[in-house]
Amino acid sequence: MLDPRPVGYVIGLLVAVLGLMMIPPMLVDIAEGREHWPVFFESAVLTFLTGGLVALACQNTRHQEISIRQGFLLTVGTWVALPVFAALPFMLGETDARFVDALFEAMSGLTTTGTTVFSGLDDLPKGLLLWRGILQWLGGLGIVIVAMLFLPIMRVGGMQFFKSESFDTLGKVMPRAIDISKALLATYLALTLLCVFTYIGLGMDPFEATVHAMTTVSTGGFSTTDASFSAYGGPIHYAALLFMFLASVPFVRLMLIGSGQVRPLLSDFQVQVYALLILVSVVLIFMLRVAQGEPFDEDHFRHIAFNVVSIFSGTGFGDGDVTLWGAAPVVVLLTVGAIGGCTGSTGCSLKIFRYLVLFKALAAQMRLIGSPHRVVSIRLGGRPIERDVIESVMLIFTMFILTYGVMSVALALTGLPFMEATTGAWTSIFNIGPAFGELVDDSGALSAFPDAAKYIMTFGMLAGRLEIVVVYVLFTATFWRG
Repeated sequence: MLDPRPVGYVIGLLVAVLGLMMIPPMLVDIAEGREHWPVFFESAVLTFLTGGLVALACQNTRHQEISIRQGFLLTVGTWVALPVFAALPFMLGETDARFVDALFEAMSGLTTTGTTVFSGLDDLPKGLLLWRGILQWLGGLGIVIVAMLFLPIMRVGGMQFFKSESFDTLGKVMPRAIDISKALLATYLALTLLCVFTYIGLGMDPFEATVHAMTTVSTGGFSTTDASFSAYGGPIHYAALLFMFLASVPFVRLMLIGSGQVRPLLSDFQVQVYALLILVSVVLIFMLRVAQGEPFDEDHFRHIAFNVVSIFSGTGFGDGDVTLWGAAPVVVLLTVGAIGGCTGSTGCSLKIFRYLVLFKALAAQMRLIGSPHRVVSIRLGGRPIERDVIESVMLIFTMFILTYGVMSVALALTGLPFMEATTGAWTSIFNIGPAFGELVDDSGALSAFPDAAKYIMTFGMLAGRLEIVVVYVLFTATFWRG
């Protein structure tokens, strides 16, 4: 029988930590003088006490090793419990949100999706704006830890391909998972601080720079203003573009940069393909727009490059209405959103690695059709791809496609028009951020969506962020029977 106590102990601690993270927004609200701070004080006390009591109730199992089955339960349980408590400041605060909206916003934050139901961000208390940024920053850090340490062990989505790399690459320096987590936190924090100071140096005020740095490095996309990055000039666009790109490449490579090793990043097969696809997408959309009569200038190119990297990485920062570009450019953006960044990053979607495995497996199968007795070795990045990796990748592709189709139909059944239903499923299951259609507010908010659609998208964000299989396995009788 599955013992939930070790899982409850860890989740309780994480919930308690989430309560402590409500203190900085409370202090910001006190400094702002809008008397909104009691919202965070009450939420922090309730969250910390609940998490602490759960951890105390399960503390007699704190030294037990967590099994693979418990790892699945821990991963899903964490991303279910944290959004529930993270929603409290939205329900008790100035937004006075209903549970469905508060949960949607909190899930969007912690999964770094970036879709929002709130408009009028410019008038919200700074504490709430900071809280949205903190949620995405914590979510981005958490998902990288899961991708580097949990998914390879649980053999989900072909991530076992990176099991030895995550440990062996840093083996002599950091042989244990806890050391990797510390190095990851240091890298994540350093990249965030660098982003903060870059934004400040380019003209953002310190508060906006801090929140936007959190949501950039986490590839989350929450902003402090309804206009998102349309409110800022060219240099800030280029800075955001750079940091969105860095945040969506493997963090195991960024960790090595700290020790002066740049070559592993530049020679990484995922990074090379990712950069090439970004370049091709930007040039393709630019040429399509020029053919439609748009000027051949730097400003136009910059806006296209910003939006492509924003959607490709899954950040979702807004910079103008991309639906005005025409059908072909929008199809390109939808396509790159379904590809996503690199594994082991805060990037979203299926990831470059899985597409490379898919195409190499298909190419190998095509060769076998002509020579059925031929021995074909499939390699990626100089390493052989094991059969179980290929099978895992095929499974996750199938589950993503099926989930997207079912979600699109389910959203349509709630009364959403075709555009809103298809892009709503796209943005939630691939954790991208923007959705398109007449029901989407000018600020990008989905407040006009039916409650049923919001619940469906909330589940989609959870499933997509945790690589589908991790969530679905909990619905099988085999998992609980052990």
